[in-house]
Amino acid sequence: MEEREIKSEDVPEDLETLGGRGLTSTIVSDEVPPGCHPLGPHNKLVIAPGIVTGTDAPTSGRVSVGGKSPLTGGIKEANAGTSFAQILGKLGIKALVVEGQSENGYQLLRMGNDGADLMDADDWSGIGLYEAYDELYDKFGEDVGVCGVGIAGEMNGANSGVAFNDVEGMPSRYAGREGLGAVMASRGLKFIVADSEGAPGVEIRDEETFRKGRKKLADALREHDVTKPGGALNSYGTDVLINIINEVGGLPQRNFSGGQDERSSNVSGEEKAEQIKNRGGERPHHCSPGCVIRCSEVWTKQEGKDPVGVLEYESVWALGPNCGIYDLDTIGELNRACNDLGLDTIEAGNTIAVAMEGRVAEFGDGDKALDLMEEIREGTPLGRILVNGTEFAGKAFGVTRVPTVKGQALPAYDPRAIKGIGVTYATTPMGADHTAGYAIATEVMGVGGEADPLKTKGKAELSRNLQQSTAVIDSTGYCLFTAFAVLDIPEGLEGMVDTVNGVLGTDLTTDDIPEIGQQILDTEREFNRAAGLTKEDDRLPEFMREEELPPHNEVFDIPTEELDKVFES
Repeated sequence: MEEREIKSEDVPEDLETLGGRGLTSTIVSDEVPPGCHPLGPHNKLVIAPGIVTGTDAPTSGRVSVGGKSPLTGGIKEANAGTSFAQILGKLGIKALVVEGQSENGYQLLRMGNDGADLMDADDWSGIGLYEAYDELYDKFGEDVGVCGVGIAGEMNGANSGVAFNDVEGMPSRYAGREGLGAVMASRGLKFIVADSEGAPGVEIRDEETFRKGRKKLADALREHDVTKPGGALNSYGTDVLINIINEVGGLPQRNFSGGQDERSSNVSGEEKAEQIKNRGGERPHHCSPGCVIRCSEVWTKQEGKDPVGVLEYESVWALGPNCGIYDLDTIGELNRACNDLGLDTIEAGNTIAVAMEGRVAEFGDGDKALDLMEEIREGTPLGRILVNGTEFAGKAFGVTRVPTVKGQALPAYDPRAIKGIGVTYATTPMGADHTAGYAIATEVMGVGGEADPLKTKGKAELSRNLQQSTAVIDSTGYCLFTAFAVLDIPEGLEGMVDTVNGVLGTDLTTDDIPEIGQQILDTEREFNRAAGLTKEDDRLPEFMREEELPPHNEVFDIPTEELDKVFES
C-alpha cells in the first residue's frame, strides 16, 4: 500500500489445494510476524474465496478474511456470504493479500478481468456505509461486488468488521469479528470494487465428479428439515433460534445474568417473519446467488422504508435480550447503525450490555443504546471506548461480569446451560466463536447425534470433532449451514467432497476431513502460541465458573483438564 503497487503472482504449488480459511490462515502464519502490532506495518489482510466459490455448487458464496486480530492478538479468520466472493472466484483470484500502509490517504482497489488499479477514496471517508455503497454502485455499476470498512475501522476500533454487499447492494454481509476492519483501514485500504464481466470463471478439472457431487449435496440440503425449502431456516431465518435457545434456558439476558425471559418471543424469528410480511420486506432471501437454503431477509421499517438487510439471530440477541431490549424496531435500528458504522453486531451488543452493567445506561433503554452508537459516529471519548469492544469497555467502566474469551465477546449461547459450546468458546484459536465448532447442532438440535446440553461428559471430543470439520467447511467456500445436512446425510458429505475433488482434480475422501481440519487448527494454534497465547487463555470468564445461571442454576463446570485435552496430541 505504501508504494501503491499491485502485483499478480501464480499460486505456489503448496497452496494450490487450499482455499478460504485454510488459505488465509496459512498465508498469515507464513507471512505475518506473530509478535507484530495488529495495526502496525507488518500485519497483512488476506481475502480468499473458498475452493468451490464462483461455481454453481449450492450455497457456496463464502469469502474468508484473515489477519492478526486487534481484539485477541492472535490469528483470525472471519467469513461472509456475498456475491463479492463469487466474483473473486470467477476472476480466478485465489487470494488477495494487502500489505504495507498507505501514506497517501485512503485508497480504493478496483479489480476486473482487465486488471486492477488504485484510486483515491478520501471522498468516502467519514460517511456511513449505506450512503457510500449507494455512491459506489452509481459510479461503478450495479453488477459489481463491494468490500469496505466504515467509520469504526477508520477509528482503528477493535470492534470493526469488513463489510460486503448483499444482493441489494447494501453493506449488510459482514466478516465481522475480531477487528479485521481496523486491519484493513490501517493498511489505508477503504474499499475494494470487483467486477466479473468477461471473467474466465472457476476452472473445474473433473466436470463429471463435480456435477455428481453437486447433485448429492443439493439433494441433501433439500431433504434435511433444517435446510430444506419450507424448513426452519428457510421459513424463519437464523432468528428461529430465539425461542429454541430461550426454551432450553441458554439465551443470555441482560449481560449474561439470566438464561431465559418470556419477552424474548417478541423478537423471535416467527414474530419477525410475520412483521416482514406485513411491512413489505422480503423473506426468505439469499445472501448470495445460488444459495438453496435462503435463510436471509430484508428487514425494513413500516411500509418498506429504510431497508436494513438481514437481522441475524446473533444480532437480534446481542442488540436485544442481552441489552434487555425486546422490540424489533429498536433492534433493527441498532443493527442498521452497526452496518453503517462498520461494527460487528455481536461485539457491539455485548459492549452496550457491559456499558449498561456499568451504569452508562439502563438495561432496556433502546434510545440510549442508539445514542451510544452516535457517540461512535461522532468520535467522542465515550465512542472511542465503545468502538474497542467488550473487554475494553469492561475495564473502562469497572465491570466484573465481562463475557469474553481471548478478548472477544461471547455469542448468543450461554455455556452454563449448553456446555459443549463453552468448550468451543474456550479452545478455538479464534476467541469466543460459536461458528468454530457449533456444538448447538448436536446439544440442542439433535443434528449429528444427541448430547445433553447440561452434561459435561464427551463435550471435549464433540467440540474437537466439530472444530476440525468446520475448518474444512470454511475452506471449501460452503456455508456453515450446509453442515446440518451433511452431518445427518452421508451422501451430502460425499457430495461436498466430490465437488472439491472436481475443482482441484484431487481424490480426497470423507475420511480425510479430520486430518485436514486438524492441520488448519494446528497452523492457527502455532501462530497463537508464538504470539504469546497459552493454554491459560483457553478458559471461560471467572464469573461463568462461579455464578449460577437461572433457570437451571448451573455453572460452567467442565474441568480445565478436559479443556486442555481438546487438542492434546
